Amino acid sequence: MKYLTLIALLLLAGWSNAQSFIVPETNINANAHPRILPDNSVEFKIRSREDLSQMKVSLDPQCRFTLQTDGTWMAKTKPLVPGFHYYWFNLGGMEVSDPASRSFFGCGRMTSAIDIPEKDCDFYTLKDVPHGQVHILTYPSKVRGTNAQMYVYTPASYTTNPSKRYPVLYLQHGGGEDETGWTHQGKTNLILDNLIAAGKAKEMIIVMSNGNITVPGAGFGYSIQGMKGFEEELIQVIIPFIDKTFRTLPDKQHRALSGLSMGGGQSFFVGLQHTELFSYIGVFSTGVFGGIRETSSFDAEASMPGLISKHDQYNRDLTLFYISVGTDDPRLSPTTKAVENMQTAGLRITFNTFPGDHEWQVWRKSLHDFVQRLF
Repeated sequence: MKYLTLIALLLLAGWSNAQSFIVPETNINANAHPRILPDNSVEFKIRSREDLSQMKVSLDPQCRFTLQTDGTWMAKTKPLVPGFHYYWFNLGGMEVSDPASRSFFGCGRMTSAIDIPEKDCDFYTLKDVPHGQVHILTYPSKVRGTNAQMYVYTPASYTTNPSKRYPVLYLQHGGGEDETGWTHQGKTNLILDNLIAAGKAKEMIIVMSNGNITVPGAGFGYSIQGMKGFEEELIQVIIPFIDKTFRTLPDKQHRALSGLSMGGGQSFFVGLQHTELFSYIGVFSTGVFGGIRETSSFDAEASMPGLISKHDQYNRDLTLFYISVGTDDPRLSPTTKAVENMQTAGLRITFNTFPGDHEWQVWRKSLHDFVQRLF
């Protein structure tokens, strides 16, 4: 009996230890580090013969590695807010990715990331529901003068109901990211699978293209001229390609344009110029309204001629003009002010905020809210 009790205690201790951390889904090896601790701090463990005492972790400037008795180096960050975090190590001024974590294209490069789960927030997790497909397509772009790549989500019924046609959401990434972002970081396919299964969103095709395109001689990015390259790519190339390749409903009542940050600026300038093509426009966490170095002030009429003076026409043309931002984002105050000014001038806008800074948890929630209002 004494031995059985001892075994039971050991098993319980092992179970308790197993429950004392979360293995992030971004890990390469599920049984290794990094690990998320109960307070949402992250623990790293590295085996190295080199001195890592000065190696820094970008997630926490005060985080340092210390040598353990087993020869490994360990470090623990401060508690992190839930959501998706890019990170890297800095050793002697050289920034390197963590080989223990998957890499994502963000911050203008491939880099490590860790996803901190949010309590009671499962709308972007994998569930036992019908799943759509994400297609990776290469298409010729006469605007770029080369081939480009896009990700396209189709709902589960697309393959089982070959006669059905679908509305389309064109969904753009932010600066420093590319066409992979909304799938790999944003969980777009899972968000839509879950909403469609719950009857909370219409079945739709979602097109995620690379918005990193400029026209030589064009102005700053957050302007009509600065968005000219993306405008030409979207209107002349991408939309015709999608309507030809997929079973779409090719009219403005079944077409939406949205994006985050830089993509939000693209949606604002390109979408509002082409209300003959889009009935739904979504702008997430954009710098158009201010809060960034390049845009210190915002004048709606000057930025988009007619937006205020012809607001009645925009209200008739658009079924939904949606703007969102994180509550801790430096863009919050100027965005709120811009929205209030435009609403006071008579423009119909749906505005929402979500807890968080300029990061993917806010954009996941923005998409989750936005798509439930479409079509």
